Amino acid sequence: MTGQPAGSTSEHRIFGMPFARIYPLYVAKVERKGRTRAEVDTVIEWLTGYGEAGLAQVLADGTDVRGFFDRAPRINPDAALVTGVICGMRVEEIEDPLMRRVRQLDKLVDEIAKGRPMAKILRGSSAALP
Repeated sequence: MTGQPAGSTSEHRIFGMPFARIYPLYVAKVERKGRTRAEVDTVIEWLTGYGEAGLAQVLADGTDVRGFFDRAPRINPDAALVTGVICGMRVEEIEDPLMRRVRQLDKLVDEIAKGRPMAKILRGSSAALP
């Protein structure tokens, strides 16, 4: 499963979308459930290595989703532990590496919104980055 229809050679439209357009949707989703922007920032840092300044720069300069992940300071080696179903797809079965990263972040944000404890969301890490 690639995250795209079989036989499709076109790139998924989310890859070219500015990350600054998606980020507020993540924040709104968790805030509706009583969670915080800081928690979204924590999972972004855990997954990608972007700290506060790096994330602020990405949001300000219009970096697209592809650039956000391609230029991530450090993809967490435990990212493969992010499994389960999101948007009807099993995260661990998505073949396209970029789409898998996008869905891993979606899954982490979804887990915040569902009220999971942060230690479980971060797959046992006590801090955003080891």
